Amino acid sequence: MTFRPEDYRAPLEQAVRSAAEWLDSLPSRPVKPAAPVDQLAAAFARALPEEPADPAAVVAELATLAEPGLMAIGSGRFFGWVMGSTLPAALSADWLVSAWDQNGGLRYATPATAAIEERAGAWILDLLHLPASSAVGFTTGGTMANFVGLAAGRGAVLRAVGWDVNRDGLTGAPRVSVLAGAEVHSSVILALRYLGLGEPTLVAADPQGRIRPDALADALATVTGPSLVVLQAGNLHSGSFDRMRESIRLAHDAGAWVHVDGAFGLWAAASPRWAPALAGLDTADSWATDAHKTLNVPYDCGIAIVADPAAARSAFAAHTSYFVRDDAGTADPMDLVPELSRRARGVPVWAAMRSLGRSGTVALVEGLADNASALATGLAALPGVEVLNDVVFTQVSVSFGTDDRTVRVTQALIADGAVWMSGSVWSGRAVLRISVSNWSTDAADVAVAVDAVARALATVTTADRE
Repeated sequence: MTFRPEDYRAPLEQAVRSAAEWLDSLPSRPVKPAAPVDQLAAAFARALPEEPADPAAVVAELATLAEPGLMAIGSGRFFGWVMGSTLPAALSADWLVSAWDQNGGLRYATPATAAIEERAGAWILDLLHLPASSAVGFTTGGTMANFVGLAAGRGAVLRAVGWDVNRDGLTGAPRVSVLAGAEVHSSVILALRYLGLGEPTLVAADPQGRIRPDALADALATVTGPSLVVLQAGNLHSGSFDRMRESIRLAHDAGAWVHVDGAFGLWAAASPRWAPALAGLDTADSWATDAHKTLNVPYDCGIAIVADPAAARSAFAAHTSYFVRDDAGTADPMDLVPELSRRARGVPVWAAMRSLGRSGTVALVEGLADNASALATGLAALPGVEVLNDVVFTQVSVSFGTDDRTVRVTQALIADGAVWMSGSVWSGRAVLRISVSNWSTDAADVAVAVDAVARALATVTTADRE
């Protein structure tokens, strides 16, 4: 095979056409996929061809076969789980990342992408009012961002008692106690599992899912030896924020490392609106977030922030003769995250923040919260609907009375297809959980969503009467 630059043009042009058709369909198409996975699997169930095919035709075939099985996550009417859409500049930058094909691990080898990611990291610290000297690494998502912060913390608290986990491992090491709120997210549980730290000790939370400082103080009093405390910036069901200043002070007084899981809620720190709720956030030791949630960049983009760069480098830096380092002594991107080889996933973050600017980023975050409040107000006006949480950020949890009725309304809503909202269980009750994460959601989308819930509610009510 011979490399010819012109060979890329036709398939790239086809990709642009297919992508544009998909994006053009988002405002009007049903949110749910049109076909189930078994039907899609059958469509793709073909033997590997013996001969090569035209690349442009392959791209067109891919788009055609996949289209019925695509969920319109980028639609302004998608409110499921906590999934953002993609800002235009971030999407376009992500295409460049693939075209550039840079392995973003070493500053010496890929100076452009390293410089872009370093600037994006500096902007994040500035925007979120976190210590400017912190290390910022770009991970696959929130789970691995939590992994980074907790790995740095594990090493730091063990070093403080004279144990080198890098050299000696965990066998025979002092036990590291981990305390977390009763509504800690599963991504934290997974990260702790990967780190060999086991299940955390759960600390009582208040009705909005926030860790109770008095309960944290009691739990810390029972701990001897190295410890980690995990706090939340954005509860999955209520959106609420743990009381940072008081909780962090209690943890630090006990010698614990404090990690903040802020998968979607850390971005609230960009706005003065949430300054009181997040007071003291900057005094933690590490933070984790997902840029593909609130910031609306493409997937594969978590952000791990560690206040002490040496702690992050100790956990992840690799040393071998064939890694060519530059002379600046600055951490390479691979020193701050688990992967040695990776795409330059921080480039779309730079593009998103460069396109929004400070005021645009604040407006994005505040707009998501405003739409959540509008949804809560509209839904609360429907008969038999109860909004269960204080709507303080982008999450709304709703009940329709009994658990059975709530589940059936959720199922009817999903079957309707005009919007997507996911079911969950919170505080022992079935809920319809609504997450407002899409930059393009507007007042019209909110109105469509309220109408869709009203239709689903009416469908269930009619069925109950028959």
